Amino acid sequence: MDDSDSSLGDFGTGTSGSSARDDDRFDAVEADPVGNDRGVGALSAADGLRIGEREDDTHLQAYVTAHNRGDVRVGKYLLVPYPDGEKLFCKVAALEYRQEYRVDDATEIHARRAMRNDDIEEADYKLLADLDPVAVLYEDGGELKRRMTDRVPKPKSVVREADDKSEIKTGLKMPAEGVFLGHLSVGGEKVRTAAEPPTIDYRLKDDYEDGDPLVFRHTLVAGGTGSGKTHGAKNVLRQFLAEDRRYEMDDGAKRRAAVVQFDPQDEYAQMHDDNSAVTAEDRRRWESEGIAHGGHDDTLVLVPKEDGVSYAADNHRAECERFTIPFSMAGDRPWLVAGSSLNENQYPALKELLGRFFRERPDGTYQQFLSFLDDPALKEELDESGKVHEATYDAVKRRVRGIPSGVFDQDAEPITELDHKLVRSGGLTTIPTYHLTSSRAKEMFVLAVASLLIDDKLSNTPSSDRIKETPLVVGMDEAHNFLTDADNVQARKVVGKFTDAAKQGRKERLGLFLITQDPQDIAEPVFKQVNTTVVLNLGDEDAIKSVNIPPELEGKVPYMETGQMVVYSPDNSEPVEIIGLSKCVTRHGD
Repeated sequence: MDDSDSSLGDFGTGTSGSSARDDDRFDAVEADPVGNDRGVGALSAADGLRIGEREDDTHLQAYVTAHNRGDVRVGKYLLVPYPDGEKLFCKVAALEYRQEYRVDDATEIHARRAMRNDDIEEADYKLLADLDPVAVLYEDGGELKRRMTDRVPKPKSVVREADDKSEIKTGLKMPAEGVFLGHLSVGGEKVRTAAEPPTIDYRLKDDYEDGDPLVFRHTLVAGGTGSGKTHGAKNVLRQFLAEDRRYEMDDGAKRRAAVVQFDPQDEYAQMHDDNSAVTAEDRRRWESEGIAHGGHDDTLVLVPKEDGVSYAADNHRAECERFTIPFSMAGDRPWLVAGSSLNENQYPALKELLGRFFRERPDGTYQQFLSFLDDPALKEELDESGKVHEATYDAVKRRVRGIPSGVFDQDAEPITELDHKLVRSGGLTTIPTYHLTSSRAKEMFVLAVASLLIDDKLSNTPSSDRIKETPLVVGMDEAHNFLTDADNVQARKVVGKFTDAAKQGRKERLGLFLITQDPQDIAEPVFKQVNTTVVLNLGDEDAIKSVNIPPELEGKVPYMETGQMVVYSPDNSEPVEIIGLSKCVTRHGD
């Protein structure tokens, strides 16, 4: 196929067989490579210009002039005008050089010449950019709007770089206001404009004009070790706690959100403190962009109390208070004492035993329940009545005795009596678990507190009006440890509870903020309810596939540097790359 492009006129891309007149015109342009040229090049119709309903039906290519070639990158955002003032907003999907102008087929000769000379004669080739149309921009009543790409631009239309903040935000369907996540980027470099500030802020929709705030439609942050996910998560959570951020509740009142963060490495309590590395210039810049920053004074660390285990808070200055899980919580949540291997036959037996126990002792303790199970008369009665087979009874008894004994009923305030401290409008509560002795103990504390929050949020007759009536963000680091899709009763009950929470979160003003390095281990029913996925560097192929981001972004994930992210939030914007803040807005690390 002939690669010549007679449609480019004054851009002079005739073949080696072009007329003397064409050669003269080419030489004139090359003699003044900058001149009065506008943009980065022009549309080429050599292989046709097509806009179709299907991606395969669309074909747009632009010729990039020689002096612009060093600045054009894959992913760069461009604009192509229509004659009536509308504009096609698009991005560079691919770049290719094609043989052109003065080169014949003496491949060996030219290859050797190139090996001996560092200067490549770029005039021998043309650079074509494949364009991926994103949207058509148009004015309506003085307001810039977007619609689907439904018309093809004219051949030789000048292609220019998109450098206006309003055009870029409209083209990518990015909201002007909302929760700050980072700055728009392409290939790890921030997109810059002529405005002040020159960067383009990426925000999550946080109002009720078009649906519900996305915080209540749930967020997943996925990234490997060293990717910056904790740094980035702190920056986002700090935005939810901003003084002027309010959410309307069913009673019509607008309240600040409470954040409860499960903290396996005891890192989020540092959000109480300022970051000493932040300068006055950093603060000035963040304030100009409406980014909340600084330590959050209303931070409380609620420390799980396990028998014989201490907690040392030497990495932050937040207030600490201990709590325990009262065994009475197991009455409504049998899976707390189910153990990971209880099967479908044993779980109903456990419910039967717990029901009998709490009818006799409404405030009974774990140790009293163990004594209750040791009663041979009870075992015989249940076996003879056909309610619980003796073998099943013994299996349940073993499982219940196998859980960590120091979790329930310790010398601390029961979490059921701490709702006013656990959930505070505008307050951050962290639940550290690094000090606990086993993964089972950590699971029990996290799931007990999380279920308490979820149950009151979803209930029509909540135990705590404070929890019910406060906008709530439940953050869970290492979420793969607690929301895994395993084949046992406990996992299914827990996943089911969180799935219900995710489905009803919008209505109840409950948002899940899940953080993980193993997104492939998050149970699918929960994952499917996540509306916003933020992906930092991931090296595992299965993990990358599991986050379900567009294919053109998948390949970039393993190569992203610390702080680089891909955001896939269909109800917020087109899929984009962003870069988070290089400094944490609160204290982070040593």
